[in-house]
Amino acid sequence: MTQDVEMKEVPEAPSNSAPSSVPSVLQHLKEIASLIETGAYAKEVRRILHAVRLTIALRRKLNAPVLSTFLSFALVPGSEAHSRLSSYLPKEDEHDMEIDTATSATQGPAKHSLPELEIYCYLLVLIFLIDQRRYNEAKACSSASIARVKNLNRRTVDVLASRLYFYYSYSYELTESLAEIRGNLLALHRMATLRHDELGQETLLNLLLRNYLHYNLYDQAEKLRSKAPRFEAHSNQQFCRYLFYLGKIRTIQLEYTDAKESLLQAARKAPVAARGFRIQCNKWAVIVRLLLGEIPERTVFVQNGMKKALRPYFELTNAVRIGDLELFRTVAEKFASTFSTDRTHNLIVRLRHNVIRTGLRNISISYSRISLADVAKKLRLDSTNPVADAESIVSKAIRDGAIDATVDHKNGWMVSKETGDVYSTNEPQLAFNSRIAFCLNMHNEAVRALRFPPNSHKKEKESAEKRRERQQQEQELAKHIAEEDDDEF
Repeated sequence: MTQDVEMKEVPEAPSNSAPSSVPSVLQHLKEIASLIETGAYAKEVRRILHAVRLTIALRRKLNAPVLSTFLSFALVPGSEAHSRLSSYLPKEDEHDMEIDTATSATQGPAKHSLPELEIYCYLLVLIFLIDQRRYNEAKACSSASIARVKNLNRRTVDVLASRLYFYYSYSYELTESLAEIRGNLLALHRMATLRHDELGQETLLNLLLRNYLHYNLYDQAEKLRSKAPRFEAHSNQQFCRYLFYLGKIRTIQLEYTDAKESLLQAARKAPVAARGFRIQCNKWAVIVRLLLGEIPERTVFVQNGMKKALRPYFELTNAVRIGDLELFRTVAEKFASTFSTDRTHNLIVRLRHNVIRTGLRNISISYSRISLADVAKKLRLDSTNPVADAESIVSKAIRDGAIDATVDHKNGWMVSKETGDVYSTNEPQLAFNSRIAFCLNMHNEAVRALRFPPNSHKKEKESAEKRRERQQQEQELAKHIAEEDDDEF
């Protein structure tokens, strides 16, 4: 602690405000390194997970002088890892170099480097390169880090390795070269399975699914997902991603009911700060519900921070709700670029049939008898023979059970039957049963997600001081989980 105080007093002489912020960020990194070292020696994965969360809070404060000084502190100067990582950092001016030298001289380098600290340094430099938009160097750094991780089979490295896997794929995605690493990701997933690295399996499975879906390879993604080993979710973020990818696959495969459950569950479980991820989940969930014949509530489109992003889908929902084919066509053309960016354009093409069916249902409720020519006019069918098309559409809707009516082919009429009492059917019972199943499923998931402190089965009584220290650590961990940034999404 005395050395840290002396470090703060050294750079007070210059008037520049930038050097004064260096020791504070550097001090946080050293505390994180100490936390990783303690977790490595004690073999406590929770401490390393806590260190990763603390790093996310410092991400925007990282710069080249701080990283250069920290590398000299955490790694052995002149080692292979130190030389490689230092080559990715830009050289600063002489003034910054003097500060780095003085700081490192005050603290002194480590005698030996732990594998966990080495992987952590790779992670820091990789994050810095991505934030600086130096994507080609980030690709080289991530490839070097993955080569190093392959030689380490330690459970305390798994948390750091999972983050490296994510940024490894992300750096290649930013350069539009995801197809190059598909074989490496499959090999890494196989290695993580053999090593029983469950967190690595979750991360790599999601990265592979994202890789396949990026190139619209939905069949291959489903084959991988169905053959992958089953595991319990250890990371809420990875579980949310898995549900989102599963929902997209189910949507393309026309399994709308399962897709709706997966997408809504992903949006509900995602952190509040992960706004971009929740927006994507809501976009796909809205379209799936429309394909199921449901109309989403207005509250879905006015959520905090999502109103502007969901505006195209709100207008689309309004067109489907009214059953106006012309309005639906106008909205699809107006927001064509948005739907193409979101990769939902093909799904919106499927909605045309739902718009026609909704309009036909409104017509059958409003009129007890109406000519097929008027049906075609109200549906705004733009075809060479709208009456024949209207007749086929009405016949198909009657066969599917969308409307309760008959077709008088001789006179060219659609005759609607009287609407019965819905409470005389089984629909209320089915709706009530679905709500009960939802509540029971949520209760079971909450029970499975319960966590207990390690060694709770032992009968040894801990002292009051240890109990206070443990409770303080748990409160800090809960605080960082609540304040978790959405960078991981």
